Amino acid sequence: MQKILIVEDDLSIQALLHDFIQEAGYDVTLAGDGVEAITEFSKKPFDLILLDIMLPKVDGYGVCEVIRQKSDVPIIMLTALDSEQEQIKGLDLQIDDYITKPFSMPILIRKIAAVLRRTSKLTETSATIEYKNLMLDLDGYKVYIGKESVDLTPREFEILRELLSHKGKILTRKNLLQILWKYEFFGDERIIDTHIKNLRKKLGEADYIETIRGVGYRIDKEDS
Repeated sequence: MQKILIVEDDLSIQALLHDFIQEAGYDVTLAGDGVEAITEFSKKPFDLILLDIMLPKVDGYGVCEVIRQKSDVPIIMLTALDSEQEQIKGLDLQIDDYITKPFSMPILIRKIAAVLRRTSKLTETSATIEYKNLMLDLDGYKVYIGKESVDLTPREFEILRELLSHKGKILTRKNLLQILWKYEFFGDERIIDTHIKNLRKKLGEADYIETIRGVGYRIDKEDS
């Protein structure tokens, strides 16, 4: 059974969350303030943390910062603060999703399931991805063409990894920005084109990236 830590100081909301999430089939632990949340987190591993921002003692941002120093556990933030600045602050701390109060319990349950599904897929992913003569070492952040290593920037590596993880699927610039930057990107989407251009130069004959004009990029599935 997947374990969820709920960090919420409003006792009525805490009880509601506990009942709904437990009924959905999760093992639930409660914390009423930031210090208690950090204490509970240090006691045992959790599969996901549901974290309110406005907490006594240590706020949600502080709790998130402490947790991120030790773990990549998925975090969904609960907040009554829906300003862009507040959301960006949380996303910069690498939270996985945001839900604004008041919220629908069925939607929250679906968000929890979606985040857990996504992160479990990442956990189960092989430590390497291979395509034709390309091989990506996901743990070492290295790329090989045959036996020769290719020096890519972290962002180039991530773009190549996403394209190879979604072979046959077209990824738009917006898709890539949202996956790699983890929040809504307000700059020029063409920054992706620059990274792709540099990536292609480095891959040389192993450049399998296809441009779908006016849409995005893909690496097609290998011929069967």
